[in-house]
Amino acid sequence: MPERRAHPRPARGSDLVTVDIGNSDTVVGRFRGGALAGFWRLTSSRLTADEATLMLDLVLGHGCVRAAGKPPARPGGAVLCSVVPNLTLVWAEALERCTGRAPLEVTAATVKGLLPIRYHDPTAVGADRIANALAARALYGTPAIVVDLGTATSFDCVSREGAYLGGAIAPGVATSAEELFRRAARVPRVELRRPQRALGRTTEESLRAGVLWGAAGMVDALVRRLSREMKGTPHVVATGGWAKAVAPECETVQAVDEGLTLKGMRILWEERS
Repeated sequence: MPERRAHPRPARGSDLVTVDIGNSDTVVGRFRGGALAGFWRLTSSRLTADEATLMLDLVLGHGCVRAAGKPPARPGGAVLCSVVPNLTLVWAEALERCTGRAPLEVTAATVKGLLPIRYHDPTAVGADRIANALAARALYGTPAIVVDLGTATSFDCVSREGAYLGGAIAPGVATSAEELFRRAARVPRVELRRPQRALGRTTEESLRAGVLWGAAGMVDALVRRLSREMKGTPHVVATGGWAKAVAPECETVQAVDEGLTLKGMRILWEERS
């Protein structure tokens, strides 16, 4: 990886690239003038910095790759959020190639003084959970609970005063279903879409009801327990790859924001740029 150099921070409101690396998906977002212009969900897999650069060039269409001897057209900056250590440096190098500066990485250190973290060990808090807390606090108000439906289903609690408190972590929707399919010899793989009824008349119907409505029930149960331990009535926001499928079946979720983590990354960049 090339030696990193210090670069002047771009002006607020300029174009920004965000990369959120999760265990299952890597989400690439593009902000224009402070607004999320679009995002792309990729499979998190082993790759080289060259491959990551080509992916950025393809999905963003801003010319990360030098062509015909001309310098690439660069966005204003980049923010990286990762819970997969062996992919962090790869994407960091690709983002530096695209923007001409090292990306700002979401960590407990980079939010110090901005987001109080009440975890016993702040460095143990996942970067995505930190970004979710920043976004929920700024966009939805406090107290707040973010339900992130991804590889795991995580519950991130923000106090009335705006501090990150912690939360809960449960197996994700697809994670639980895949383990069931793997372990149960007579359980078929099914498309996890909304069931028509809870009382299934076929194995497929029973699986859809159990997996999706079971996940929704778990979300509601944990949100209610967490709410009782927090001061005030929290705003409850769902995000993550399974949010669109599960959140509408929940009684406690008030909003779905698939770009919440990316928006939290932008908020951090605006504060630190």
